[in-house]
Amino acid sequence: MESLKYGINSSVKYIKSLFKWIFVSILVGFVGGVVGSVFHISIDVVTNLRTENSWLVFFLPVGGLLITGAYAFFRKKGKIDTNRVIESVRSDESVPLVMAPLIFFGTVLTHLFGGSAGREGAALQLGGSIGYNMGKGFKFNKDDMHIVVMSGMSSVFAALFGTPLTAAFFSLEVISVGVMHYAGLVPCIIAAITASQLALFFGISPVHFSLATMQPLTVGIMIKAIILAVFCAVVSIAFCSAIKKCEHLGKKYIKNRYIRTFAGGALIVVLSLLLGTYDYNGAGMEVITRAINGTARPEAFIIKILFTAITISAGFRGGEIVPAFFVGSTFGCVLGGILGLNAGFGAALGFIALFCGVVNCPVASVILALEVFGGDSIIVFAAVCAVSYMMSGYFGLYKSQKIIYSKLDEQYIDINTK
Repeated sequence: MESLKYGINSSVKYIKSLFKWIFVSILVGFVGGVVGSVFHISIDVVTNLRTENSWLVFFLPVGGLLITGAYAFFRKKGKIDTNRVIESVRSDESVPLVMAPLIFFGTVLTHLFGGSAGREGAALQLGGSIGYNMGKGFKFNKDDMHIVVMSGMSSVFAALFGTPLTAAFFSLEVISVGVMHYAGLVPCIIAAITASQLALFFGISPVHFSLATMQPLTVGIMIKAIILAVFCAVVSIAFCSAIKKCEHLGKKYIKNRYIRTFAGGALIVVLSLLLGTYDYNGAGMEVITRAINGTARPEAFIIKILFTAITISAGFRGGEIVPAFFVGSTFGCVLGGILGLNAGFGAALGFIALFCGVVNCPVASVILALEVFGGDSIIVFAAVCAVSYMMSGYFGLYKSQKIIYSKLDEQYIDINTK
């Protein structure tokens, strides 16, 4: 009788929790979907404006001063970045509401004037801020607050990229590598699906590429893909290290944040003029598309790393994941061709491998391959993700990301990424 009573009580608890999170995650997904869609449209508008009016790049230093001034005005709120959102899922760290408009404003200006940045940093900060402050409104306890923050991250990420499963599993996996936060599985998936469907309603197309050539699975193809993944892991280490080293050197030698931002913006302008191209300004989705179609310059990945490191370390906003897609696809296109792979297929493998290497999220990376490139070569993509994850060591984009278990041994290590 006692066991029956316990079973009934337990079932009621699960049912109540399910309905609570369905309700909350749909609301979070709706808000995140609207904000993410408006943000996506804003980025597209300013990117097109800059493309049609290349002279706007000359105002990048001034745009940087506006961004730096806006963040300095709210400096009493503490650090306002993606690392704070990540920390909020593991601790009692708050996520201020002002983070959302600041990252929106900063990222739009960065893209308008040609800073080399992406969108995912904005997605995580917008989503984290939305989730946290909606959780406060619901008067959630600290455990539920952690879940609703991840749901918010999933929603805006899904709205921006149109990859709901990647968004959900990325949010669950990126916080503590080696430990998946499965308590957030239902909320994150529902919030991500809701937001992605809302983005479709706004006419936003998901990120998707059709590969002209899908190479058959053979031992030779797998060996070449693994070699490519090893080199991509090395490039991912260089990418993360360049951003952090550039940030350290910038703060060391140019202590005034306004001068540092202006100098960084001016340097991007000078480099763009010297190169005679604006391919490396903004996110660079056109270059990624060309690489996946089989065309990329051999030096493109190195130049993009340099542009992104300068942009982020100078204080511009956006994120590093789309630049990582750029670096991975251009590098993979070139090296894949050298190894004897189809160049476009090599670009697709590099696209996924770099993402995995810099964020340390192999499950989300495999799902990203499935959502962006389809399932025809998913076994090859999975192998590339596994190798890139292992060989990228303990480097990562986010200082607050924890590596819970060793990548080489079944050993608990609990360290922050380098």
